[in-house]
Amino acid sequence: MSYTIYLSGEIHSDWREQINQGIDQLKLDIKVLSPITDHDSSDQVGEKILGTEDNNFWKDHKAAKINALRTHNYIRRADIVVVRFGDKYRQWNAAFDAGTAYGLGIPVIVMHAPELKFPNY
Repeated sequence: MSYTIYLSGEIHSDWREQINQGIDQLKLDIKVLSPITDHDSSDQVGEKILGTEDNNFWKDHKAAKINALRTHNYIRRADIVVVRFGDKYRQWNAAFDAGTAYGLGIPVIVMHAPELKFPNY
């Protein structure tokens, strides 16, 4: 059986590469989708597709909307969404991705550092 997974969240480490290496080493039938992890490419996508802007608000708005369309499409195509929360930055987008997947009934796997866990009850 083949699977498609979407890897959301933290972009400042090699966790995606580690997962891809494991998939390759184990010869698993898994297609991996992920957001654009290069900040500059992500920030510039709106102007590259829709043209330049004089106002940074509209530049960011265009990029955010295009990135959101891509992300939502990838989440809908995924059988499983893996969301990694890093410890350096607040990952609002990752939280939204997890909520979107959950709302669509797509299983979510959450990854985070041990110190970022909820208390045990």
